[in-house]
Formats: sequence, structure tokens, C-alpha cells
Amino acid sequence: MTRLALLPAILLAACGGDAAPPIQTAAAATLAATPSGTVATAESTTVNRPLTLPSQLYVEHDAAVVARSSGIVESILVDMGTRVTAGQPLARLESTDQEIALAQAREQAANASQRVERQRALATAGVVTRADSEQVEFEHRGTELALRKAQRDYDLTRIVAPFAGVITARMARVQRLVNDGDSLFRVTALAPVLATVHVPEGAAAALRVGAEAQVLTAGGTSARARVVRASPVLDPASGTRELVLQLAPGASMTPGSSVTVRLGAERRRVLAIPRAAVARDGYALVQENGRTTLRAVTLGADLDGDRVEVLSGIEAGEKVVQAAP
Repeated sequence: MTRLALLPAILLAACGGDAAPPIQTAAAATLAATPSGTVATAESTTVNRPLTLPSQLYVEHDAAVVARSSGIVESILVDMGTRVTAGQPLARLESTDQEIALAQAREQAANASQRVERQRALATAGVVTRADSEQVEFEHRGTELALRKAQRDYDLTRIVAPFAGVITARMARVQRLVNDGDSLFRVTALAPVLATVHVPEGAAAALRVGAEAQVLTAGGTSARARVVRASPVLDPASGTRELVLQLAPGASMTPGSSVTVRLGAERRRVLAIPRAAVARDGYALVQENGRTTLRAVTLGADLDGDRVEVLSGIEAGEKVVQAAP
């Protein structure tokens, strides 16, 4: 139905046929009753409304897993979407050279340990000089350091998860040469899910760590949250205070989602009219200069007393027709 066709219908419903309802200029709470409709005055009122702030969900642990040494990717053990635990192997680089070096270092360290034990026994018996004993001890410590380095070189060919989470990206490919620092995977923890907001100075003083909040997604999903960290100072550039909120366990929200956070409250002036004065398609009948016109209205939050906030389309003091029940 077009707006022009809709207007007579709304007028008839609001006015009860051909008789126009009497107009009363009292406050919005006072309505001029008629057999089929009422007229209300849009008025400005002070309400306590929760702060509504935009944010984006994230997790503390979200990191790229990079190669720590050069080599050919020998095998890949996980893929995108795989859940992993801390230390779980993700991939292996070719390690033949590292295995040989590690075996040699172990052999040399074992020989050095035997030599140093014999040297200590001879030193106790007083048949070797102190300088000879110090030289053997020095060589023994050198083989232990070489063994540690060989072990580390081998361990770096094993790519492991730095923390528990899920694989959100895989760049590694089998038989591809990688260099030190090349990204191979991305691991993202699934919890805890966090959101950061910047609260205006006027409302920031009343918010403390532990304050409850509500997080809403664009799809209408909601979850409880609480403030877990709060900046002790205001940002001088924006005049806001940073708060970090943590969603309650079990919240079915994905990190990276854009959300709206409602927390605390602030006193503000709003323009209010009865909700029944606005049709489902967002239009209202406004009386001005003895005429009734159909006007598009942008609504805000619901208020008490079956009223609704008007963001645009109606000015304070204008009269709206409320359709008869």
C-alpha cells in the first residue's frame, strides 16, 4: 500500500470515521480521549539510559606461528579449523642434517663426560697438573653447550602450537622452502572473548572493575559481560576512559564480530511520544495548523510508560495522533 493510500486508512482509524478528535495541549502523559483515537504532545524528558558503545570482539591470544629456521616443509599435521592444545605439533621441516648434528653432539658430550670423570679421579690422586684438569673441564663444558645448540636446531624443525586454540589460517605448503620468520599458521584462542570500549568522561567515574554489561551482535544475539580492566586515567585527546570487558563463558559470539556494548547509565534529554502513535512502517500522523500529515519518524530506545524515543521526524511540542485500539 502506498503512503497516499495508507493516509486515509490511518486517519479513519485514528479519528473514528469523519469526526476529528479534539486537540489537547497538555503534557504527553495527558491524552485527549475520543471514542476511537487520542492526540498526544511530543515532549522532551530526562531519562536514565544505558551507555551504548560500539566495539569489536577479540581474544588476548591470537598469533602467527612462524618458522624459526630455514628448511623444506616435510609434513603438515593440522589444517584450518583444527583445534589444538599448547605444544601440539603443527608441521615438520626436513631435519636430516639436524639429526646428524645432534647425534654427533651427543657422542662428543658423552666422551667429554668420561674424560672429565677420569681427569677428576687423577686430580684427586695428584698425578695430573691443575692446568690439565682445567683444560678438560673447559672442553667438557664446550661439548655440553654444543649439545644444547644441536638439540635446539633440531627442535626448531618441529612447528608447535604456542597455546591452546584453533587454527584460523594455514600458509604452510608441503615441500615448500621456508625461511626464518615466514608465517606458517595462525592460531587463535577461543576464550576468553574480550571487547574494548571508550566511555565518555561524564559516565566513566561510575564504572568500576566488575561492572556488569550486555553485548549485542548485529544479528540480535546477546551475552552478559563484565569489566575486567579499566584505565586509571582519561585519554586527553578524546576525553574517554578505556574499559576492557570479558564475555561470560559459553557466549556464542565469534572473535572479530562488530558488537554493541550496553553498560552503566547516563542521564540525557530525549523526545518521547506514545509507541502506539507510530505505525509499523515507521510513519506517524502529525497534526499541525489544523491539518494532519503523514511523516517518517526515526525511533530510538523504548522508554517507560509505553513510550518511545524519537531521534528525528518530530519536534518537541508537535502533536501526534494515536490510533484507537
